[in-house]
Amino acid sequence: MPLHSITPLASGPLLGLWHLTETPAALWPQLAEAAAYAPLLPARADGPRQAQWLAGRVLVQLLLATRGAPLAMLRNDENGRPFLAGPPALPAVSLSHSGEWVVALLAPPGAAVGIDVELVRDKARRIARKFLNEEELAASETITLAGSPEAGPSLELFSLLWSAKETLYKLAGQRGLIFRETLLLDLPAGTWPLPGTLPARLQLNGTSSRHQICYLRPAAGYVLTYCC
Repeated sequence: MPLHSITPLASGPLLGLWHLTETPAALWPQLAEAAAYAPLLPARADGPRQAQWLAGRVLVQLLLATRGAPLAMLRNDENGRPFLAGPPALPAVSLSHSGEWVVALLAPPGAAVGIDVELVRDKARRIARKFLNEEELAASETITLAGSPEAGPSLELFSLLWSAKETLYKLAGQRGLIFRETLLLDLPAGTWPLPGTLPARLQLNGTSSRHQICYLRPAAGYVLTYCC
């Protein structure tokens, strides 16, 4: 079972990482209440996506057991955000997967949470103008990630910024947000350490809230961000 790690974070959340190598057939027996989950499996998911979906739910089970919380079904609300269905005061949860990695964040009840993992690839740089505003784009030219094989604004940096915006989107819990206008990153110039933290803002419903996004490199070729 390739559970990579379960890490307690400051203020109570648990961060879980799963290095996915199994097929769906190998994951189903590890999932409690598998019969109840079977109708929830996305109909169009191919083998790799089924494995990611299943590994996420097995990982959440392990996080609940580590926390000593009761077993609960993972469902999605009307905005597509996952939640644990069952008795009141269950932990808050967020999930993500990309390539060989599945990640989850389990937080105290009522917390707003977001997590995202991304395979580093050229797409994030190609679509940067769709999710970064002009100020963020200009700031990205002044940033280098520690340990990155590229100097300056690398593929890894753009993948990290995309991941950070995805984490903010999950934190907001609303559909239809414009990434360039409502999910904002304050990008300091210089060389960023890995792991590290990144200041961010949510502009929602006429109000602004400040957040700290944590980021790390879970493995070569991947970036991970989370916020609680």
